[in-house]
Amino acid sequence: MNNLIPQLPHRDTNSHKGTFGTTLIIGGCKGMSGAMVLCGTAALKSGAGLVQVGTPTSIRFEVAIGNPCYTTIALPEDEEGRFNHQSIQTIFPLISKASAVVLGPGAGATKACQEMASHLLNLQIPVLLDADALNSLASESFPTAFKNKQVVITPHPGEFSRLTRLTAKEIQSDRKTLAMSFAQAHGIIVVLKGHGTVVSDGKSVYTNATGNPGMATGGSGDVLSGIIGALLGQGMQAFDAAKLGVYLHGLAGDGAKKQLGEHSLTALDILEHIPSAFLFHEKALL
Repeated sequence: MNNLIPQLPHRDTNSHKGTFGTTLIIGGCKGMSGAMVLCGTAALKSGAGLVQVGTPTSIRFEVAIGNPCYTTIALPEDEEGRFNHQSIQTIFPLISKASAVVLGPGAGATKACQEMASHLLNLQIPVLLDADALNSLASESFPTAFKNKQVVITPHPGEFSRLTRLTAKEIQSDRKTLAMSFAQAHGIIVVLKGHGTVVSDGKSVYTNATGNPGMATGGSGDVLSGIIGALLGQGMQAFDAAKLGVYLHGLAGDGAKKQLGEHSLTALDILEHIPSAFLFHEKALL
């Protein structure tokens, strides 16, 4: 059992924005622009030097006005406002220059999303697959042979059920073993979300102790993806980035709970408490 919380990435005095990596986030569709705003803002608040957001053309403006500190890229879309297969060609120059990529928040479980995920699995760049990136891959089965050795997936029990073909009840009965087995079988990092989020690299298991029921709210997972994506972009190894990310995410949620209680807590409140979570962890390590 590995319950040690990794240290924050070092920030040298003679640094610039390029030092702390470029986190590229791909997703969103009509009606789901908020997922990209939450994920992009979380990445910014988690230390990413640059955050780029690739999203369908029709919602690019909505995403752009959500935060002036990230840049946006318009992606070709289908008739339902989801990025299409041409988006891989459009976004590829940015993927090749990014430090880490997050795919899936609000994207829609489409064939194009599956193609994008498969493409990223065969690169060497750190990648986080969440939400519809996982749902699109689950339509067949999660690949067992790919080149990328720095892959993190962040399913909730429903998404993990679709990936494993197990029922939610079966998953909840043995979360640690199932997360470890899936991670080992595929050579990835599994972040199985929920009460006591489980993180495994197939060898070790970390069970998170921060967080509270108020965080069971729409958009909370998008915030987590942004945090982990930023840590990956700053050069952390995937397992460490995932462990630290879920810990800080829960810590931010606990900070929001102290101020607001559980019933009224939203993903925006978690966002607002990310800086204090980082500061608390930094002081705890001194």
